[in-house]
Amino acid sequence: MQTSFTPAQLADPHVAESEKILRKCVHCGFCTATCPTYVTLGNELDSPRGRIYLIKDMLENGRPADKEIVTHIDRCLSCLACMTTCPSGVNYMHLVDHARAHIQETYERPMLDRLTRAMLAFVLPYPTRFRAALKLAKLGKPFIGLFEKLPALKPLAAMLKLAPASIPAASPMAAPGVHAGQGAKKGRVAILTGCAQSVLDPAINDTTISLLTRLGVEVVVPPGEGCCGALVHHMGREEAALASARQNVDAWMRAIDQGGLDAIIITASGCGTTIKDYGFMLRLDPAYADKAARVSALAKDITEYLAAFDMPEPVRKPGTVVAYHSACSMQHGQKITRQPKELLAKAGFIVREPREGHLCCGSAGTYNILQSEISAKLRDRKVKNIEATGASIVATGNIGCITQIASAASMPVVHTIKLLDWAYGGPKPDGVRDESLIAAE
Repeated sequence: MQTSFTPAQLADPHVAESEKILRKCVHCGFCTATCPTYVTLGNELDSPRGRIYLIKDMLENGRPADKEIVTHIDRCLSCLACMTTCPSGVNYMHLVDHARAHIQETYERPMLDRLTRAMLAFVLPYPTRFRAALKLAKLGKPFIGLFEKLPALKPLAAMLKLAPASIPAASPMAAPGVHAGQGAKKGRVAILTGCAQSVLDPAINDTTISLLTRLGVEVVVPPGEGCCGALVHHMGREEAALASARQNVDAWMRAIDQGGLDAIIITASGCGTTIKDYGFMLRLDPAYADKAARVSALAKDITEYLAAFDMPEPVRKPGTVVAYHSACSMQHGQKITRQPKELLAKAGFIVREPREGHLCCGSAGTYNILQSEISAKLRDRKVKNIEATGASIVATGNIGCITQIASAASMPVVHTIKLLDWAYGGPKPDGVRDESLIAAE
């Protein structure tokens, strides 16, 4: 794609980076076939190619964002299916991230939209606040019908619908500390505690720590780490995202200095995509560029780590038919596709892949709140394909997908690590039928 930025514009490193990305686009349109919003809405401007044209026009002309570009950028899930499809290597992720930051700086949203986004940024990245908000949600549930009738309050209705009926107790295993491995030491890793997942399903990390320590891996929960920054990053709140990144880099560098790390384990693939991008996000910060790049290189999804680990024979082979849902942040963001399925198969599960596995389930961070109607269409399409597999349980590696799919699916949805832990001697995950268990001989 030909561009016409001025030298003065290209002096801005963010614009210069976007210009390089734009020049790689050859208008082929392959991205339209795999874009969930284009497939759903049929509007060229709701495809990656269409959004690229809008972003190019906005940046080249140095103008503030307007209602049209905000509408179409807001509808982007950042699922990154377009990057998997693109034959030219267009880094759409970095381009749309720049566009969102530009929108945040130059566009004044309607008041209720501003308040909703500010509330999400204030609550979701902080476990204590998020837990309190979920408790308060019970008071608002009777008003869901009313909120749905008012367009500006639809995000509030979506939030209330997604709020679980009960909230698990906070896990003591999430507190800073060191969990020693059993037997001969086979590794030392840190684990991301994170934000939303630690409230919605703390058992995911507890299970991960339990399995790793049984395998002889020492697990560090470092003090000072928190939200990865993805939630605010995708809302264009760049400074808040970078502050979270710096906080985590500092926490993990202390852990490295105090005994070294083989990996930083992440159990929410949405977080993994962002943490693996810390090196890029902080590339212009001389105090953090090298450290951030080192952290990004150490970041591993739990299945990515286990796939390279010398796993023993499973204690039991469940024989359960599992539908594996590959989160977008896993398959498109991190290019992790075979490892989770191979681990499940080796552990004795019968793995089935749903049709249209490349399409997003509609969760996408806060997307199922801010774009609830499109999100619901994508969720229902995903659930239909999953249920067609005939599986008795769904496995996936992202808390957002778990929450989204479980809101409409007829079978339980669990994190992949819970099934692996069960096969290697841990407890049976909730929702798995007892009769599906076949003891290993």
